[in-house]
Amino acid sequence: MRFPNKETVERIRREYPAGTRVELVRMDDIQAPPAGTKGTVLGVDDTGSLLMRWDNGSGLNVVWGEDAVRKLDTVTTVCYGERKVWDSRKEAADFFLQGMAATEGSECERYTAVYTKLVMGLGVCTDDADS
Repeated sequence: MRFPNKETVERIRREYPAGTRVELVRMDDIQAPPAGTKGTVLGVDDTGSLLMRWDNGSGLNVVWGEDAVRKLDTVTTVCYGERKVWDSRKEAADFFLQGMAATEGSECERYTAVYTKLVMGLGVCTDDADS
């Protein structure tokens, strides 16, 4: 196996900072989590491998040049004080759109505030009309 150069490792660190959510596409290891398993990047080592905490409890790293993951479109919402991290902006938007359709008054306004921020592409979307 060939190791990446320093510039490549730094690019990987910028692209996959700690906390980045990913989904496993391919990993050639007998102990690998199944394709489609989601996980959180803990960091990137000096070989360009992603240090992982998989949602199924596995800690197997993603090896640069061998394994494949895709970044998830993660977004955080805060509504009625409840903070939720979504792995899909579309799923979050669908949820708040349904909430808008099913409610009225101040509750509908809260769902609308979050939905509007989701559509605008913000990373943290709250029901606070001022943010």
